[in-house]
Amino acid sequence: MSTTRKLWLGLAALLVASFAVLLWVGSVVHQQAPPLPAAVVTSDGQTLYTKADMEQGRQVWQSIGGQQLGSIWGHGALLAPDWSADWLHREATAMLELLSRDAGLGPYDSLDAPQQAALKARVQEELRTNTYDAASNTITVSALRAHAMEAVAAHYMSLFGNDPATHKLRVGYAMRENTVAEMEHRRAVTAFFWWTSWAAATQRPNEAMSYTQNWPYEPLVGNVPTSTSFLWSVFSILFMIFGIGLLGWHHARQASHEPLPPIPSRDPLTEMKATPSMKATGKYFWTVLALFLAQILLGATTAHYQVEGQQAYGFALANYLPYSLTRTWHTELAVLWIATAWLATGLYIAPLISGHEPKFQRLGVNFLWVCLLLIVVGSFAGQWFAVMDKMGLQYNFWFGHQGWEYTDLGRFWQIFLFIGLMLWLFLVGRALWPAMRGGREGASIVGLLFLSTVAIGLLYGAGLMWGEHTHIAMVEYWRWWVVHLWVEGFFEVFATAVISYLFVKLGLLRVGSATTNVLFATIVFMAGGVLGTLHHLYFSGTTTAVIALGASFSALEVVPLALIGLEAHDTWKKQHAAPWMARYRWPILFFVAVSFWNLVGAGLLGFLVNTPIALYYMQGLNLTASHGHTALFGVYGMLGLGLMLFCLRGIKPQAQWREGWLRGAFWCLNIGLSLMAALTLLPLGILQLKAVLEHGYWFARSAEFMDRPLIHMLVWMRVPGDTLFAVGALLIAVFVAALWLWPKRRTASAPLPQGVPERA
Repeated sequence: MSTTRKLWLGLAALLVASFAVLLWVGSVVHQQAPPLPAAVVTSDGQTLYTKADMEQGRQVWQSIGGQQLGSIWGHGALLAPDWSADWLHREATAMLELLSRDAGLGPYDSLDAPQQAALKARVQEELRTNTYDAASNTITVSALRAHAMEAVAAHYMSLFGNDPATHKLRVGYAMRENTVAEMEHRRAVTAFFWWTSWAAATQRPNEAMSYTQNWPYEPLVGNVPTSTSFLWSVFSILFMIFGIGLLGWHHARQASHEPLPPIPSRDPLTEMKATPSMKATGKYFWTVLALFLAQILLGATTAHYQVEGQQAYGFALANYLPYSLTRTWHTELAVLWIATAWLATGLYIAPLISGHEPKFQRLGVNFLWVCLLLIVVGSFAGQWFAVMDKMGLQYNFWFGHQGWEYTDLGRFWQIFLFIGLMLWLFLVGRALWPAMRGGREGASIVGLLFLSTVAIGLLYGAGLMWGEHTHIAMVEYWRWWVVHLWVEGFFEVFATAVISYLFVKLGLLRVGSATTNVLFATIVFMAGGVLGTLHHLYFSGTTTAVIALGASFSALEVVPLALIGLEAHDTWKKQHAAPWMARYRWPILFFVAVSFWNLVGAGLLGFLVNTPIALYYMQGLNLTASHGHTALFGVYGMLGLGLMLFCLRGIKPQAQWREGWLRGAFWCLNIGLSLMAALTLLPLGILQLKAVLEHGYWFARSAEFMDRPLIHMLVWMRVPGDTLFAVGALLIAVFVAALWLWPKRRTASAPLPQGVPERA
């Protein structure tokens, strides 16, 4: 049996086993998710909240931005509080004050340590005892807890309205006045927030931990890390060390000394004329840059809200473009422009690989582009109407704001995008099909490229697996299929296959070795990548199995990054393989940058927050944001830009490339991203971690902590990095525009730089 066949069988077995386990975990999560009761009642029979209240509260919370305004169970925006942790702390504090007052002891803070310990023990027993009755489907609370709940609910109803008493807090949270206009809806929001905090403190039946594995850290109620979190954190590190050792051994054993193929004297791709559909992808790259620039502008606006609250240099911006909306669009645009770059690459490279231009391919490419524009404009408009409270709850789920970070699009727009991806899959697949038939050279790489496009198209469908009232533990489960498997998983396989095939077409790699390398790399990616999805779900109302599997396989995601330096060096060398490779210098340098940020952003900063015990304290802090920024743009964004530059070489083959602009763009983007992480996100995250350890999770996300002068200074220190980053984006946008607007084509007598031959 050939090596290629063995690798294909190994990959198939790995994927079948991994997805089978992932689906089994989903069934366990579904069965053991925190119960949503029919009613919350007091011990004397008074009804406080009904299931309808909690479900309506969730709808209201989603319509105002959901996870883009604060967070639930740690997933969401970083500026406003985590509402689960905030409610839990406020409720515990209120109960302590009530107990102290009823006992005639005065304010709780004035008591000595033994007295405080006695009251805390009573509160912990009250909050941690599970009083859910499955027979009646109700949760029963004491009169003491009911009074505390009433006090906390009054605070939130004031906060989400326009009460002057909580105006300063709204400014600190960057909330607009009257975030929720109707009093009935405000009360419903309090029901939902209470339920999320109840699940965070109440122990699972027959277990000494809450439904969220004792997250958040809250000493007042006895929420501390579980032994499971410690145990599997240690094992995950051992798995990582073992995996790195195994990969290093394999690399040393299989190190190939196979000589490079004879380097062509001319660029092989100059003989390949761009087809009409390939040229039509140019507008996609213009769209990529427009979305990229808009994302940067919205990111700067979102960051500025952290220092001025509701305003931007004195202008009441929150009245027209609230924080939850700017952050929604900022995060969505990050995915949209990167995905558009990769989709355009697929449409460009498919006819290049097969040498076949299917009938009406250009029409399909143009039609898909129009659909993408409609999705962006339509979904963003719906989100504005939803957040501004101009769309009723009846239509919000379908056309407004779903409130789930990275999957905020209304369901109608989600379906529209899924259909668009199916069209993309059809267009790429039919163009690639001739290259996969008849055992043609490189068919295995093309086959893997095609299968990755199938996975990209189908896996977005996981975003359609939940409904408006699906349990949030299950929504989180399916949502991370989209965010992790779609973006971080199979897009990476797609990119690896594309880059390898490009080097084969350029004559820099042998087909056999490239095929083996791509298949092996895919197996390594997927070994940790599929079940690594679970590390996002440690504290989302899931089970111990999620922590065990997620910790183990997430650690394996770091394994391939151990040899990333070798990959970067090999990529770097390819630009010097022949004089004509100077044509591809900048795409290659962007691919080298991908390797660097894979090591730093995805590897070092990713593993920093990856283990259960680390994420227990760091989830939803700026340490996770530092990983998110450096991994999402540093890896996937840089890769998208590199692929775009390669495609533009073929679309505009004779246009003059202004090397200085690309050099400036490359270094501004990389240095700007480094400064953003080093000057703001990392130090701010470390300060927040210290606050968590000393006071509890609620404090690190509180207005009291975030309004400190030191925090404001760190936020302002984003300006140098953000400015450099924006300059880099502008330079690359102007560079691309110049290819069409000021091409300055070379004449036959003009000398070609660096020995690059004229296009035949």
